[in-house]
Amino acid sequence: MRKVIGIGETVLDIIFKHGQPVSAVPGGSVYNGIISLGRAGVPAAFISEVGNDRIGTRTIDFLKENGVDATLVSTYKGSKSPISLAFLNEQNDAEYIFYKDHPHDRLDYAAPEIDRDDIVMIGSYYSVNPVIRPQVAAILNAARDHGAIIYYDVNFRAAHADEVLKLTPNILENFEYADIVRGSREDFSVMYNMDTPDKVYNSEISFYCKKFVYTDGAKPVELRSDGGLKKSYPVTAADTVSTIGAGDNFNAGLVYGLMRYGVTRDMMDGAIPEQTWDKIIRCALEFSANCCKSIANSIDVDFGEKMKAALNSRE
Repeated sequence: MRKVIGIGETVLDIIFKHGQPVSAVPGGSVYNGIISLGRAGVPAAFISEVGNDRIGTRTIDFLKENGVDATLVSTYKGSKSPISLAFLNEQNDAEYIFYKDHPHDRLDYAAPEIDRDDIVMIGSYYSVNPVIRPQVAAILNAARDHGAIIYYDVNFRAAHADEVLKLTPNILENFEYADIVRGSREDFSVMYNMDTPDKVYNSEISFYCKKFVYTDGAKPVELRSDGGLKKSYPVTAADTVSTIGAGDNFNAGLVYGLMRYGVTRDMMDGAIPEQTWDKIIRCALEFSANCCKSIANSIDVDFGEKMKAALNSRE
């Protein structure tokens, strides 16, 4: 059976509204998406590390509760789990303060079993961090050698803007490994001072990866792909409770769509039909929209059950 393997950081998000804490939930960019995939019935596993504390225990337990294999999440003696304070503004967008006091960027893990047509998800600073780059690269090499599909969410935060030059070799290597690259206007503005999808795709992405998805908040999603395919997908306006995890769940929905509509390694090596892309992007938008209806970082359980039923029926 096909599965999804996510690699990423973990953090406890303490969420504030009107200056008061309203929720605390385990998170992380790939982590949020993996939780949603588990709720949607997709066989999933997560590779990461947590602190040796109550937060770390809760982070692992939360994966298990949502159907995600957590056996490849490491805990290091004497380490502390990272925490983020997320302050929601009037538009329900988050402004973050991060606290990290641990020496455990090590990513010690047993090699995961990766099969043909599995999907490996990477993203954020964790995917380019020089300290753990050899381990991440080893997983990506194994994924490519075994015929898995690699999905890369750039998710490059402004806090790392002064590291762009140092991290460029790892970023470019990720582009080369990736079968699909997804990034936002904010990512590419920070990295390349570019804010249009065509400029980014033609100048920075297409040489390495032909399948590119560009997001820009409530503006249309832009797709660029093999054979000159160029398409925009409108984002339906909706009231939001929180936009935390919106992009992470867009990723989850897109990966879910690849699974639901049977996109394989062989298909990835060519041009995915436009009609299939339409269905995949619809899933991505639906996951993202559902996430924004609550302060939970991921899709809700009821929506997950609906997606699980659709996955099982292959509608």
